[in-house]
Amino acid sequence: EIMIKKNTDIRKAAKESGVFLWEIADKLGVSEPTVNRYLRKEMSDSQKAKFFAAIEQVKLEHQAETAND
Repeated sequence: EIMIKKNTDIRKAAKESGVFLWEIADKLGVSEPTVNRYLRKEMSDSQKAKFFAAIEQVKLEHQAETAND
């Protein structure tokens, strides 16, 4: 049986955006192990929304940093 990781949509969004889990944790005001723990169990839509918002914020900050180089 293939083990399917939970919250693959969030993992994929973070990876494609070049956002690390510690950066999401930072935005959410929690530790990286806490983020990992959240990702272990499928999250509710409202929890996921917070994660997606954090990923989006970090992505925009990355873009701003690159624009200033």
